Amino acid sequence: MIVHSGWQGLPAEARGATVALGNMDGVHLGHRAVLAAAHQARPDLPLAALTFEPHPREFFRPEDPPFRLTLLPAKAAALAAAGARLCYALPFDAELAAMSAEAFFREVLIAGLGVRHLACGPDFAFGYRRGGNLAFLRAAAEAAGIGLSVVPHLTDAEGIVSSTRIRRELQGGYPERAAALLGRPWTVPGIVEAGDRRGRSLGFPTANIPLGRHLEPARGVYAVTVTLPDGREFPGVANIGRRPTLGGDPVSRIEAHLFGFGGDLYGQELQVALRHFLRPERRFPDLAALAAQIRADAEEARRLLGA
Repeated sequence: MIVHSGWQGLPAEARGATVALGNMDGVHLGHRAVLAAAHQARPDLPLAALTFEPHPREFFRPEDPPFRLTLLPAKAAALAAAGARLCYALPFDAELAAMSAEAFFREVLIAGLGVRHLACGPDFAFGYRRGGNLAFLRAAAEAAGIGLSVVPHLTDAEGIVSSTRIRRELQGGYPERAAALLGRPWTVPGIVEAGDRRGRSLGFPTANIPLGRHLEPARGVYAVTVTLPDGREFPGVANIGRRPTLGGDPVSRIEAHLFGFGGDLYGQELQVALRHFLRPERRFPDLAALAAQIRADAEEARRLLGA
């Protein structure tokens, strides 16, 4: 996977692709259907995805709480796993927000990227005030002599597969449902930071990872699997929240205890995959009660994970 952060002056090998369009937060099964359609239409061309960084919603509503399912590195990895060779992560700034649909199509897609085929979902829109709707894109693609695949929404018994629905499942404490829509467990990557070592004093040392710009799922305790930089994977138990028993934190974070691991993880990037929600976060009367509950949580996590 090669990620390009602009559309001007690209090398020849980065132009002339079949391109899937969309924000693709999460790279869920619906996004993968768009990627598959782009490839199936032109299997002779390199497969690319065009997305925006930051997400337009982050640009227009910076005061909103973090909502992202995947930040760019994880998104690029998921796109690569779905078969994409190129990712155009265009910087969404005031200039791009003000660009008309006509200019975006002409300057970015045709002159900049040299696209040969496009694929998108039925509600994709682009350009100033989302002026580039599907009707515009059809007409513009036909006039430019390039193909367009419009992929219907992917649905299941509960409705349309969407990033919004996945966020709702995670915020409701249903990581298994989110995983079914993503096609993989929802995973938060992050650098392990130094904590106050309270977990170690309770007999459960933890790796402390900030959520950063990721969505905050339901606060509470989860059965997790944690992947280390060297590829080793460990089952574990994790708390996501603000530690009310220990005085409370201003922001939520992940505290993951890895079963069977005893090394130093400070400064390393871990991948924490949520597997099962065990219980909501709550305050305990004292540290002894908290330690007893952590032991029970760990046993339940081991049972669910077969660890």
